[in-house]
Amino acid sequence: MAGKERSEPIRSVEEINEKIKRGDAVVLTAEEMIDLVESGGLEVAAKEVDVVTTGTFGAMCSSGAFLNFGHANPPIKIFKCWLNDVPVYKGLAAVDGYLGATAMSETRGFEYGGGHVIEAFLSGEEVELRGEAYGTDCYPRRHVETTITLDDLNQAVLVNPRNCYQTYDAATNSSDRVIYTYMGTLLPNYGNVTFSGAGQLNPLCKDRYYETIGIGTRIFLGGGVGYVIGEGTQHSPQGGFGTLMVKGDLKQMNSRYLRGASFYRYGTTLYVGVGIPIPIINMKVAETAALRDEDIYVKIRDYGVPLRPDLRPVVREVSYAELRSGKVTINDRDVPSSSLSSYKMALEIADVLKKWIFEGEFLLTEPVEPLPRYREFKPMKLRRRELTVRDLMRRKVVTASPDDDVRVIAKRLVEKGIDHLPVVDRNSRLVGIVTSWDLAKAIAQDRDRLDEIMTRRVITAHEDEPIDVVVRRMTQHNISGVPVVDRARRVVGILTTDDVSRRLVGGR
Repeated sequence: MAGKERSEPIRSVEEINEKIKRGDAVVLTAEEMIDLVESGGLEVAAKEVDVVTTGTFGAMCSSGAFLNFGHANPPIKIFKCWLNDVPVYKGLAAVDGYLGATAMSETRGFEYGGGHVIEAFLSGEEVELRGEAYGTDCYPRRHVETTITLDDLNQAVLVNPRNCYQTYDAATNSSDRVIYTYMGTLLPNYGNVTFSGAGQLNPLCKDRYYETIGIGTRIFLGGGVGYVIGEGTQHSPQGGFGTLMVKGDLKQMNSRYLRGASFYRYGTTLYVGVGIPIPIINMKVAETAALRDEDIYVKIRDYGVPLRPDLRPVVREVSYAELRSGKVTINDRDVPSSSLSSYKMALEIADVLKKWIFEGEFLLTEPVEPLPRYREFKPMKLRRRELTVRDLMRRKVVTASPDDDVRVIAKRLVEKGIDHLPVVDRNSRLVGIVTSWDLAKAIAQDRDRLDEIMTRRVITAHEDEPIDVVVRRMTQHNISGVPVVDRARRVVGILTTDDVSRRLVGGR
């Protein structure tokens, strides 16, 4: 179908709203639209359907709420603020604050954060407010401690800088260790794949060319009515990574659709429910509104390589249909896949929005300004070169073979004055590691060969990794050195805490 014909109007938003008021509008969820197109064809569906409802429900870290606490007597200009021990941003006026979803409790850490406080407000719970100030003539109070509920707040406005990614890269892990990320726990050696997003229900997948969603679009947000107020941060539509900035009255929302959550050993977040009506104004919109999971592809990226998200190696491209099947194929092996977002909740949101429209409680809005269809994605510029493993590692590495004698190797460590000895096969590939402590214990236990005592699951590093990343890894695993390997796991160097200390503590 020619581009011009696909863009010719079928109906206007104004005409659809009139039909909604009369109770004549035909409203389908995105799933139902797909079924209709498959049974009757795209042209029939486009002529019949007025609105397609969408939904998504997942972790949206770039979320939070502006809160106004009201003035105490005597008043206070709050300089530092906490809600249930979660820090609130206070670079605002005296009793205004912004509670970020990923802010973490100062006493409970990863277990509790800003997202949980938002859910507590919506659940009707009392929340502990603590504030400190330096005191001024017009704001003399220097401390306040009380409990508040959502009803006690003058305003509570959910303002989320980045929600509803159009598509989102899936994640896996090629390294030899478990890693903990915003994509959940990733098992070593491609042990699992995690993904996020609602695929064929996702709002921005259903209006791929931004013909109906723009500034001013009325939406379902957290169980209440919200609005698109602009492009989201990191909006990169030309690559399929469009995002939305949204807002709504927190007091009108529902804790079913706003849930605090924690990612194990990563941090806290807020699960947000968003639904957007797509008016079928032309064939082009109808076509994208009918896209199936089989038609929507994402990249699986290797999170085992500690690079910027867009630079992580792509393992392969897969459809949402394959991801939702419960397994994907990597290197001719079936790997389990699991979703971090809820398709069931996304479908519920699309159904609720459909009901609102069908009952005349929700009218559509035309954008006052379209969202940009192109944005350059700019990474952070690092003005100073950062030290990498390559800068500090020692390239002359003493190694051993698995069948070497324990006493011979112990003597070699003493002669060389080293504590870590990588064990390699005939091709110089790493198969284990022993330390001076391992050897001392082995001699005491009368062991003979290295393969009887060596650690087989070795924590490693790569030459191009930043030093701070590797030092953190050593701290996590309570070790003092790591072999440096290439992509084929051949040993090319070694890095110890002594190497780091000599360079960083001893001076650059």
